[in-house]
Amino acid sequence: MRHLIFFMHTSLDGFVAGPNGEMDWINLDDELFDFVATMTDKADTALYGRVTYEMMQNYWPAAGEDPKASKHDKEHSAWYKKVAKIVLSKTISDKGLDNTIVISDQLADNINKIKKQVGKDILIFGSPTASHSLLSQGLIDEFWLFVNPILLGHGIPLFKGTIETTKLKLVETKTFSCGVIALHYETKRN
Repeated sequence: MRHLIFFMHTSLDGFVAGPNGEMDWINLDDELFDFVATMTDKADTALYGRVTYEMMQNYWPAAGEDPKASKHDKEHSAWYKKVAKIVLSKTISDKGLDNTIVISDQLADNINKIKKQVGKDILIFGSPTASHSLLSQGLIDEFWLFVNPILLGHGIPLFKGTIETTKLKLVETKTFSCGVIALHYETKRN
C-alpha cells in the first residue's frame, strides 16, 4: 500500500506560517533541497489543499524554464509537471486541470482508494487546513517535520482542531547546516 507522507516546515513554537501566511522565516539551502529531492524521487503523487495547489500551480510548471533557475527549481519543476496531483477542495473542480483530481467529499474513502492503487508514495506539502482534515481521519502514514530555529509567537498552527490522540514512532532525525532539524515519524496503527 502507498504511504501518505506529510511534509511541513514549522517554527520551534509550532507555527507553519505567520498570521498573514508569511513563510519568509523558513531556512532553505541546497543541502535541504537535495534531501527533499531524494524524497520526491520516491513519490509519484502530490496532494495539496486548494490554496497551496493554486500557489504551486502558479509557480512550478514554468519555474524550471527560467534561464536563471536554480538546480532545485529545474528538478522540482520537472517533478511537479509529471506527477499526479490531488487537490482537496469544495470550491474548484478538476475540469480542465491536467493530471489533477479534486476530492470534495468522502475524504477517507477517496484517499484510501488512491493509497491502494499501485504506485509510489503520496506527498502532501504544506496545506495546513487539508492536513488537519487528513490527520483527523487518520489518513497520514508518515510525518516529516522540518523544525526551523525561530519562535514566531503567533500565526497558523501546525496542528489544531479536533485531532484525536495520534501515537507516533520516531524513525529518524536529520540536522541540516542551515539550522533546520528534520523529524521523521511514522503513525502507530492499533
